[in-house]
Amino acid sequence: MTTYIIRRILAVIPTLIAISFLSFAFIRLVPGDPASAMLGEKATKQSIERVKQEWGLDRPITEQYIKYMQQVLQGNLGISIMSHVPVVDELGYRLPATIEAIVFALILGITVGLALGIIAALRHNTLVDTAATLAALIGASIPIYWMALILIFFFAVDLRILPTSGRLDAQFTVTRVTGFYTIDSLLMGRPDIFVNVLQHMVLPSIVLSISIMPGLARLTRTSILEVMRQDYIRTARAKGLPARTVILKHILRNALLPVITAIGGTIGGMLGGAILTEQVFSWTGMGSWTYRAISNRDYPVMQIAIMYSAFIYVFATMIVDISYAFIDPRIRFK
Repeated sequence: MTTYIIRRILAVIPTLIAISFLSFAFIRLVPGDPASAMLGEKATKQSIERVKQEWGLDRPITEQYIKYMQQVLQGNLGISIMSHVPVVDELGYRLPATIEAIVFALILGITVGLALGIIAALRHNTLVDTAATLAALIGASIPIYWMALILIFFFAVDLRILPTSGRLDAQFTVTRVTGFYTIDSLLMGRPDIFVNVLQHMVLPSIVLSISIMPGLARLTRTSILEVMRQDYIRTARAKGLPARTVILKHILRNALLPVITAIGGTIGGMLGGAILTEQVFSWTGMGSWTYRAISNRDYPVMQIAIMYSAFIYVFATMIVDISYAFIDPRIRFK
């Protein structure tokens, strides 16, 4: 198992290098000029050329990439073209915000999605199965931004029980230690701030979880029904094993293998959904930062945003593969 884990970790390195180069090259092929965006519509040709020279935008792409990677290996992620703030400083502020929202969304989406799928499969061809399947189909059909607006109107405007935007109410201040408000508020010994942080996180997390919940529910239902038709399940029941043992030890363990694999793929959908969600909820995370960078052709920020997304996706896939190997030992020898 240790050898398998080491192989998976080593395979990640060339993948990330390839992604970094391709994204670096493609970003610079996108129509638009960051120097013009920085200086405005009234910028002169001379001033645009001067800015390009200052930022090295007039050099060949390969030369720009080599210089960029040298800086990255030294811990220098560059400076934002628009805000003139070191990218590493903004990354340290925004990355924890997005990770915090995605983790809570994953917990909610996986829990509810698996529960709906399991219930629907075990109550196959009943009203419960129909209701769970219908709920999953409706969730998959609703656009993220529309669901966000509906939830804001219902819980924030109508009922007034949840905040509409931001990570924290204005009267509270969190001493930054880890960047994760839930953790930092507890380190401060302020349960009131912790509760306020959770209240702000409810709506964004629900919206993000909807992007994975329906798919997991349908896949779980289908996988369980497929396993329940296998001969070894009939044999286990014929031996008189308790229904609980058959379900937990034989059905779920085998049925969840494709589900675990699919969970890694859902991370990409959540990262894409974070851009819309953070815009709607004014969440100061990677999504809104990326959107602003793309709009202004902010190359250093765009590069880090793409690398962040790639790293999260590849890391999630690696964790899923390792989890898969723990459940099915045959994977370790492939």
